[in-house]
Amino acid sequence: MRRVLPGGRFVDLDLSHPIFHSFFDIESFDIVPQYYDLGKPVFRGLFEDNDSHKRLMAIVNFNTDISNYWEFSSEGARVVDESNEAYELGVNYIIYGLTH
Repeated sequence: MRRVLPGGRFVDLDLSHPIFHSFFDIESFDIVPQYYDLGKPVFRGLFEDNDSHKRLMAIVNFNTDISNYWEFSSEGARVVDESNEAYELGVNYIIYGLTH
């Protein structure tokens, strides 16, 4: 990202950010934990002009396995509720991206 946006800085997002409420209400970051590393999930955003009131251009999911829940949801490796929460985050990302 430093090549694309040399001055860009990722900042931690909290649950009040609209991306977590654009379609589904995400009430906790303690969803979709990572299989192999312990720790709380962290969500970071990169904003236009490094201003959190401007457009969110990228989001980083750290310490979470959202894509693994999507990938293995049909195999029953994890409980359905956890896979659904991962899909809810994905839907929010798409809806937010299409409307902002």
